Amino acid sequence: MIGLQWGDEAKGKLVDIFTPRHDVVVRYQGGANAGHTVVVGDQTYKLHQIPSGILSPNVKNVVTAGVVLNPAIILNEIDGLTERGIKVTDNLMISDRVHIVFPWHIAEDRVMDQSTEGEESIGTTLRGIGPCYRDKVGRNYAIRLGDMYRGDFRDKVLRIVEVKQKWLASQNGKASNETLDADKIYDEYREFASRLEPYVSDTTAYLLDAVEADKDLLFEGAQGALLDIDHGTFPYVTSSNSSGVGVSAGSGIPPRWISKVIGVAKCYSTRVGGGPFPTELTDDTGQHIRDQGNEYGTTTGRPRRCGWFDAVAVRYTARLSGVDVLSMMMLDVLSELAEIKVCVAYELNGKRIENFPSHADDLREVTPIYESLPGWQQDVTSIRKIEDLPSNARQYLDRISELVGRPVEIVSVGPDREQTMFA
Repeated sequence: MIGLQWGDEAKGKLVDIFTPRHDVVVRYQGGANAGHTVVVGDQTYKLHQIPSGILSPNVKNVVTAGVVLNPAIILNEIDGLTERGIKVTDNLMISDRVHIVFPWHIAEDRVMDQSTEGEESIGTTLRGIGPCYRDKVGRNYAIRLGDMYRGDFRDKVLRIVEVKQKWLASQNGKASNETLDADKIYDEYREFASRLEPYVSDTTAYLLDAVEADKDLLFEGAQGALLDIDHGTFPYVTSSNSSGVGVSAGSGIPPRWISKVIGVAKCYSTRVGGGPFPTELTDDTGQHIRDQGNEYGTTTGRPRRCGWFDAVAVRYTARLSGVDVLSMMMLDVLSELAEIKVCVAYELNGKRIENFPSHADDLREVTPIYESLPGWQQDVTSIRKIEDLPSNARQYLDRISELVGRPVEIVSVGPDREQTMFA
């Protein structure tokens, strides 16, 4: 289940729907910067670290090595779900290989964000995700969950705090409020480790055993493919491989075991933070889409930038992620519009291009080339079959399918489980 835009495509809802058909749900990358919202009847669940399949009993939910974990946040989620009667203890498994977000990562995030004041934001959620991934790659100052159960854990914390405090203090006075207490951090995280211990295991071995036993696995991506660290709109991206190419690296499952890829996209486009956004609407239509879609971040509460559907971008990410079929979400948000536009190509330096530019500066310079389609101006939230949608709505979906080069198999017309249709 791969998001094909800049995140927030309603992947969590789809994972919740598909979970009962599977034995295991796998979260393979990202951190608490992800926010997945699932609506079940009159109940709304907001999940950041735990896979969205946790709402289905008797399905194992696995957080793998590609994730960076904030212990306080996941424990808060565990407590909240348990209080609401959701079975977590037997259904959640966390890799001992996940890297841990510590207070110094959050402090570094804040300092780095301050250092770019006046520049275009890369969209960080200030939750320490980027600095944690940076330490993971750098290795010297990284701590994995499994390390927290070993005898040298305290020594590691003390050594790293000493280094991090010096770095924070060197940042031109911007870190004056960023003081790290090594003993306090160690005591707090030792308690976190104790509470998380029942969930910790070697998830790589577990998942390899599962696929060899012919169990059905559902992989849940975080963020969207246009935020992929290698293949997205760099540097306005996340810190992990959020496209389909990240599934195997993050989970430890070879590609040969992946039989179907569902690409998830909104029927329009949204983006949080800075970075080029060719189809962005800064007029009343953009605000209308924002209001109708309640486009405010699950994690940050920030208003999302809104615009028309960009078929150039989604065709690129569908190919990149090996997508088989499309799931088009939030069709209902467009229902009141008399005219709906779709970006079918770009103009760059006076030439028409149909490939997605590799450099953010080029993407910033493109002019979208639009096709206009008639709106349906009809409430669709109660429709339960794709063939019963208004003809103009079906025409819109058919055109997207043609432009992206993948069939539309799933359509959503509201947040509830029941407001999802299958071809």
